[in-house]
Amino acid sequence: MPNQRLGALLLLLAVLAFFFLPWLDRSPVKSIRYRGWWFRIFLAEFTVCFLGLMYLGLKPPTGGYVIAARVFSIGYFAFFVLMYWYSRWDKVKPVPERVSYHA
Repeated sequence: MPNQRLGALLLLLAVLAFFFLPWLDRSPVKSIRYRGWWFRIFLAEFTVCFLGLMYLGLKPPTGGYVIAARVFSIGYFAFFVLMYWYSRWDKVKPVPERVSYHA
């Protein structure tokens, strides 16, 4: 039973994580074109983890599949948990004047 509750909680957190993205992302630019390498590395890691979890969701929960799913889950949540720091420290390119928004 505890594994089912933990799984349900992580499923809820995986969906709610996208709700908190505007507060987690501290980068002055929002386009990936002007972002630095740290964001691109974490985005690639997130993509690999997301696709890996999709594939492992089709497999039976036995042996190595469970361990791989746990590793991919850690990588998936690391993207969101660490975003506050790596988006702040990442070096960004200047945004051209023609793209900037002035209210």
